[in-house]
Amino acid sequence: MSSERLLLAIVAVLVAVIVGVAVLWQPDAPAPAAPPTLPAGGEFTLQSADGPVSLKDFRGRVTLLYFGYTYCPDICPTTLSALTAGLAQLAPEERARVAVVFISVDPQRDTPEHLKTYVAFFDPGFVGVTGSPAELGELAGRYGVFYQRQPGGKDDAYIVDHTAETFAVGPDGRLLARMAHGTPPDQVAALIRQYLNQP
Repeated sequence: MSSERLLLAIVAVLVAVIVGVAVLWQPDAPAPAAPPTLPAGGEFTLQSADGPVSLKDFRGRVTLLYFGYTYCPDICPTTLSALTAGLAQLAPEERARVAVVFISVDPQRDTPEHLKTYVAFFDPGFVGVTGSPAELGELAGRYGVFYQRQPGGKDDAYIVDHTAETFAVGPDGRLLARMAHGTPPDQVAALIRQYLNQP
């Protein structure tokens, strides 16, 4: 090979290396988005009209947790209706492996008995629970839930601002996902099936 051809071959190799490096290293390109970080979640025991309820009571099932309150004018009823419609799309054997727990962050008005009546309106299988302000505050912190009573209003007529996500807990008690408010029923059913079918 002549020196001229050798020089062209070396230049071609160098150009290929430089182009390859430029493709791999793009300092102005945005970094890939990291997957959303889930809060710690974890075990709890709260009160229902039928006695204490713990997250571990639902082991072996996919459990959907929703933090809200029964006097909520729109967000809570909308979410619970979507969960009801999503569950209706499941086969009976799938539905039997799913639990829904409504956690009231308004213990002043939401007694366990009142919660039982409220959740039964959406589905008799739903469980309504609440606890002391200290218990709810600690649990909400572990699930990344915000809630706060709005100033003003009478003692029995006030609004509570709160996180509107639904939390999906796996059969082993591990927090798996958060569903945004407004998730349509078919997507609720798809998410449930995804976790029911995990090994």
